[in-house]
Amino acid sequence: MIRFTGIRWWRQFALALGCLMLVIACNNTAPNSTDAGSNPSGAGSNPVAAGKTLKVATDPTFAPFEFQGPDGQIQGFDIDIINSIGKAEGFQVELESMRFDGMIGALQAGSVDTAMAGVTITPERAKVIDFSKPYFKAGLAIAVPEKNTDITDLDSLKNKKIAVQIGTTSADEAKKVSGAKISTFDSPDLVLQEVVNGNADAAINDKAVTLYAFKTGSLKGLKLVGEQLTAEYYGIPTPKGSENLESINRGLDTIIKDGTYAQIYKKWFDEEPPKLPETAPI
Repeated sequence: MIRFTGIRWWRQFALALGCLMLVIACNNTAPNSTDAGSNPSGAGSNPVAAGKTLKVATDPTFAPFEFQGPDGQIQGFDIDIINSIGKAEGFQVELESMRFDGMIGALQAGSVDTAMAGVTITPERAKVIDFSKPYFKAGLAIAVPEKNTDITDLDSLKNKKIAVQIGTTSADEAKKVSGAKISTFDSPDLVLQEVVNGNADAAINDKAVTLYAFKTGSLKGLKLVGEQLTAEYYGIPTPKGSENLESINRGLDTIIKDGTYAQIYKKWFDEEPPKLPETAPI
């Protein structure tokens, strides 16, 4: 009896030992969590991995590109574009409000991943940050009081008071005017309001933004004069060498090809979008 119990114990021990060795062998041959096989979605090949969140700087004072809606949420053309790119590429968007003139520094410091704020692609900016392909064709225009008759173009702004938004290409354009007295403001609404209030003779501002203000009736008593001053292209900026840029460009291509971009454009501007170049002519 004692001999039978001992044999049974050894058989059970041997069986348990065999099972343990089998588990160890299976663990040693199973794919590691970093292997491609452990990611069936294929997100590992994407610079912006599926589910990653990009911190996106924006200045919600630039309607119709980005502004606060009645519910307090930030909306606009730019917001629809970056959200659609995120959907195409599988990343989440986290908006962070900040002043426009602080965005380049934030990108350089790496405190944000990108920005959506109508950022014009310029040679100076391209030296310190990288840009996506152009996603919007823009331009500057002059706004004056409706009763004004002596300001008709950039040359007629000599020695006049000009309102512009700080840190923008509008401010750069105003500096070209001889004898101009330039006042800078944090938002285009404040720029245009300065003219309405009679404290500035004219405003140099993004044409689409100014026309949207006229359309919504948020600012009355102004008109545009002369030809569009510039032909500019907005790009989606990232820090230099960012691994996210490839995915942003790919997502932009996707929404242009599948018609999403055109739908968003018509939603905000009531017309078909123009054809965009692969690179901005700067």
